[in-house]
Amino acid sequence: MDMPLDTTAALSRGARSGPPMVLHVFPSFAVGGAQVRFAALANRFQARWRHAVLALDSDEACAERIGPGVPLAMIPPPELGGLAMARRIWRIRALLREWQPDVLVTGNWGSMEWAVANALPAGVRHLHTEDGFGPEEAEAQLRRRVLARRWALRNSTVILPSTRLLRLAREEWRLPGDALRYIPNGVDIARFRPDGPAAALGLPGEGPLIGTVAALRPEKALDRLLRACAILRQTGSAFRLAVVGEGPERGALERLAVELGLQGRVHFAGAMPDPASAYRAFDIFALSSSTEQMPFAVLEAMASGLPVTATDVGDVRAMLAPENLPHVSALDDVAFAAALRPLLEGRDRRRTLGQANHAKALRDFDQEAMFQAYAALIDGGGA
Repeated sequence: MDMPLDTTAALSRGARSGPPMVLHVFPSFAVGGAQVRFAALANRFQARWRHAVLALDSDEACAERIGPGVPLAMIPPPELGGLAMARRIWRIRALLREWQPDVLVTGNWGSMEWAVANALPAGVRHLHTEDGFGPEEAEAQLRRRVLARRWALRNSTVILPSTRLLRLAREEWRLPGDALRYIPNGVDIARFRPDGPAAALGLPGEGPLIGTVAALRPEKALDRLLRACAILRQTGSAFRLAVVGEGPERGALERLAVELGLQGRVHFAGAMPDPASAYRAFDIFALSSSTEQMPFAVLEAMASGLPVTATDVGDVRAMLAPENLPHVSALDDVAFAAALRPLLEGRDRRRTLGQANHAKALRDFDQEAMFQAYAALIDGGGA
């Protein structure tokens, strides 16, 4: 965040004559898939736009990933907590009319009030990105949220990274088909690659290193990964486990690892600003989530030349190389352990699957296609 903008100047149309102003409303600007994607997009295009970012929970950790040359203002969240729903909407509406951004970008359910406020007459051009759901909607959509999305997004451009979300937006939210844009996530092939320095994760012992990179939140279901590893330990498998990431579940997960007898085999490495070197230290990547759509971590693991064990969520099956599909499991501890075991026991299989995943990432998921698709929508082309 090396080119900060004065907040008042950034959000005053009369005070600016440069590039278009894009207001991004995030439920949180903690490090996560959508936030990292925005940071990469901003860094790719530098001063093509001016960005104002509003983190509704005041967590601005991902701002550290915004590099030099990106005009950026971090906007303090307005005080709305004590207001009734209707008054919050009208307050947000007043702020949008005062700030007059050229484009409003909202993301996921957590910013839906801003989409609702902007959906009233004379709103600004609006892009909404939907990357997935929390645990409360992992099994099924909540009816009131379906109706709110249907109304608030009816005149917006809605960007979806997975085919499952695209079907949902068409069939359940019933949004106009010509307003939906399927833009698969992409990965920085030059940064996430098999060759290069590997992180020293401080894990003594024997056996392949299972690794995961995730925000430590309930929907990532890292307790499933720990329980699967406990099953593998009981059956005599040699392995080590590294968990890269930070979040509210860390304390509970550390206690669970002790309860399961995994101390000495598992290392909680915390957040890493650039996890590329961590992937290169892994022998196997594991994704144990209960809900995902098109997880960046799987793309990063593929680009890094890793075999992947993953739960059968979102578009994971479509993302992985066909050879890797036997290691996609049901959302079950025993099934996840069974999907991991052959990779622990077969070095040649790990190498073969890693090469296949790397080739598919190179062919299908280079981030430049994603960047150009987003840029066209922000600029107004195809919106």
